Amino acid sequence: MTLSLELAAKRDALHRRLCGLGPMLVAYSGGTDSAFLAFAAHQALGSRMMAVIADSSSLARFQLADAIAFAQEQNIPLEVVHTDELEREEYVRNDSSRCFHCKDELFTVMESFAEQRGLETIAYGVNLDDKADFRPGQVAASNHRVAAPLVQAQLTKQEVRDLAREAGLRIWDKPASACLSSRIEYGRAVTREALSAIEKGEDALRALGFRQFRVRHHGEIARIEIARDEMTQALNQDMAAEFTRIFKALGFKFVTLDLEGFRSGSMNTLLSPEQLIRGVK
Repeated sequence: MTLSLELAAKRDALHRRLCGLGPMLVAYSGGTDSAFLAFAAHQALGSRMMAVIADSSSLARFQLADAIAFAQEQNIPLEVVHTDELEREEYVRNDSSRCFHCKDELFTVMESFAEQRGLETIAYGVNLDDKADFRPGQVAASNHRVAAPLVQAQLTKQEVRDLAREAGLRIWDKPASACLSSRIEYGRAVTREALSAIEKGEDALRALGFRQFRVRHHGEIARIEIARDEMTQALNQDMAAEFTRIFKALGFKFVTLDLEGFRSGSMNTLLSPEQLIRGVK
């Protein structure tokens, strides 16, 4: 694809910014934003950068394997580290600040890793659109002085996708996928059992041919969100029976299909204004 002059200028600004930040550790999840940032940092810095992916119970095995595969395809240096956010009581209780505690754990581990490897900067793949969303993890990033090169280059989510496509990266249209813990309703404890049920349920939906979806965990209820352009495939008796079979086998008593379809961050709509404020402090 041909880039507009404005987007080409932003791409060049990102390259200059990455070069200026020096030896770098990139927080990498395999999603479009972090994957493109890792690719761009590797283009700019070569062996003076490394990507780090945090392996924990809240990261689906499917996502971990795909992230590792992409890094290998692009020859991006990658290290897998282990984080223990489930050992943090503040994380497990799953209030509106859960994401803060997750990222605080991640960046604490990355700081130690960067010091060991002599890397000066830690960067993550937040984009300009994310700054307007409810994302407590950005507060943790600020506390740890983590760089946000995509924001500094004024790149939106769509522009990151466009640049990834222009670079020939297969992840340019990869569906967004937050951690498994984000599927559990606020106030319900994050447990390995709940995370496993969500992961197995989403693996089953993927095997059925769905591409953009979420399994929301509401205790005894599994609430399935399917992208609107895929909803027709879900709205029939045979698929309803299959959903019921899959999710009851995973321990849910009730299985529901959300007729509003997939919405990123739909759990946040259940938070009060006071909870939203507390979550970003």
